[in-house]
Amino acid sequence: MQATVNRTKGQTDWNCVNWRKANRIVRNLRQRIFRAKTEGKLKKVRSLQKLMLRSYSNRLVSVRKVTQYNRGRNTPGIDKVVVKTATSRGQLVDKLTDYSP
Repeated sequence: MQATVNRTKGQTDWNCVNWRKANRIVRNLRQRIFRAKTEGKLKKVRSLQKLMLRSYSNRLVSVRKVTQYNRGRNTPGIDKVVVKTATSRGQLVDKLTDYSP
């Protein structure tokens, strides 16, 4: 059994997400990346970028932006799927969490 790192126990309940906290975490990570870049700490930038890619909050905010705020939210992608409901958004976040290239 794989260890579940950086994710919720069970399924994501879209309606119970603390959006203020998720946005704050993502904003702080972005600021840390910017600060490290301006200071010329490229190893730190790379490690923070990796952290951002693994961040559960980043996945939540990204899915929210793509499925609720973007103009093309009603246009299906290459997978021919349009995510409309809160349950399907939560499932998409969980699917992205399990995805590893």
